[in-house]
Amino acid sequence: MSLRVAIAQCNPVVGDIAGNTEDVLDAWRLAAEQGAELVVFSELALTGYPPEDLLLKPDFLEAGHAALRALAAEGPHGCVAVVGHVESHPEADDEPEEQDAAWDTAISARNLHNAASVLRDGAIEATYRKLRLPNYGVFDEARYFTSEDQPLVVDVAGVAVGVVICEDMWAFEGPVHDSALAGAQVIAAPNASPYHRGKRATREHWAGRHTKRDGTFVLYANQVGGQDEVVFDGDSFVMQPDGEVGARAAFCAEDLVIADLDLDAGTATPVGSSQPPALDPVGAVWDALVLATRDYVRKNSFRDVWIAVSGGIDSAVTAAIAVDAIGAENVTGVALPSPHSSDHSIDDAHALAANMGFAIHELAIEPAMVAMEQVLGDLLTPEPGIAEENLQSRIRGTLMMALSNERGGLVLTTGNKSEYAVGYATLYGDMNGAFGPLKDVPKTLVWELARWRNRDEEAIPWSSITKPPSAELRPGQLDQDSLPEYELLDAIIEGLIDDDRSIDELVEDGFDEAVVRDIRRKIDRAEFKRRQSAPGPKVTKRAFGRERRVPITNGWRG
Repeated sequence: MSLRVAIAQCNPVVGDIAGNTEDVLDAWRLAAEQGAELVVFSELALTGYPPEDLLLKPDFLEAGHAALRALAAEGPHGCVAVVGHVESHPEADDEPEEQDAAWDTAISARNLHNAASVLRDGAIEATYRKLRLPNYGVFDEARYFTSEDQPLVVDVAGVAVGVVICEDMWAFEGPVHDSALAGAQVIAAPNASPYHRGKRATREHWAGRHTKRDGTFVLYANQVGGQDEVVFDGDSFVMQPDGEVGARAAFCAEDLVIADLDLDAGTATPVGSSQPPALDPVGAVWDALVLATRDYVRKNSFRDVWIAVSGGIDSAVTAAIAVDAIGAENVTGVALPSPHSSDHSIDDAHALAANMGFAIHELAIEPAMVAMEQVLGDLLTPEPGIAEENLQSRIRGTLMMALSNERGGLVLTTGNKSEYAVGYATLYGDMNGAFGPLKDVPKTLVWELARWRNRDEEAIPWSSITKPPSAELRPGQLDQDSLPEYELLDAIIEGLIDDDRSIDELVEDGFDEAVVRDIRRKIDRAEFKRRQSAPGPKVTKRAFGRERRVPITNGWRG
């Protein structure tokens, strides 16, 4: 027995229900044209994921329901679709005021479900409602949805197909196994699983455990695209009963993968396309950052970006990501030298622009520095200190925002995770901007990304990669004047933040207690800065922002 299946890996825009529905319909029709008998879409494909407090708007919910009904009516016959959407159950007649009141009641009672419906031959045949609602990390599903423990298995061309949704797969017992016990031979699994390094292995681990235990196939259909602080990498796959991937969709790109399932042999054979290449671990991060940046710019209806390029590694990598994301013609760099800027830094900024092909302007900030110091006068101490250093950064930030206002386009911030962790960034200065591609990228990974981008030709000047990092806010300044070496710093940050380990545990691992305590103190003190920072895409196991929520006013020092 065989079944031709499709996984439609779409890039929805959260809230654009009409546009998302059109994309789903197009992919459904294309799958049907290629002979697919079943096509699986991602979690909440019609609304985009995560819709957050849009779920508290009755008109948003009604638009989603209308879209699902229209999609079912317009979809091609002969090909069954599993489509993720929001479901609610208002009880009212067609009178508008009573209908609005019913939606309000449904919302206040949290009578909403993260659902996936089976659409067949013009009708909504059945609906599965997600059981396991994640409420950790970047997820807030318990805030909005109600779970339901009821397996769904339908017949598709003589094959029993079960439906589960994302988190339902991330436990050995539960919905996946329940579907298999109910007779499912194939599990359709809509997902909105955000990317971070190593995520592919985790997904395949869980899918393989299920398929090997139950003898089923898993159709893992993941969302792709950037959405504020997360990026979805797609990377959908068909898992065979032996725990091997038989077919795979593209990484960080929209795709429609078709495969023939041989139920007797337990194999999946891709149809009409070759398998994507193996992932490079650093290249995968690059692709995720490029996708996140492109979608943040484009989905927010912008075209251009501005970047303050200092000649250092962070601004160079940020600019290279932007060029790969939206094209060099849409990127403008601004060099903002002060009297403390080295000649090689200015040269490196111009070399970067020449290598990458984007326009660059040079605005010397010394006149503004002098003017600011004159205005402040005797309120500044005679010896230059942190105030004068931060003035330089804030002058640069003000100029960048002025250019954004005057010329249009978004300012990209260039700070990395290591700097944001310990507060090595200036509020209203280098932190100014709309989006930070490197916000969750440790400094050591920034260097890896630069070397990866230069693997074929020099895009980022090698001197930007090899020279000691410096903010150049005073003569001879180096980052390591006030911070440990970045290899050590990043290891401690990973332990404290990503792995949530205690000081004592890190000391037991061999880290110096005084250094760990100093880094922990800096992390705690910088929370007020991070709370005011621009969003940036999550690429590590635990990002600052919505994934790590600690009080600013906080006396705990354990």
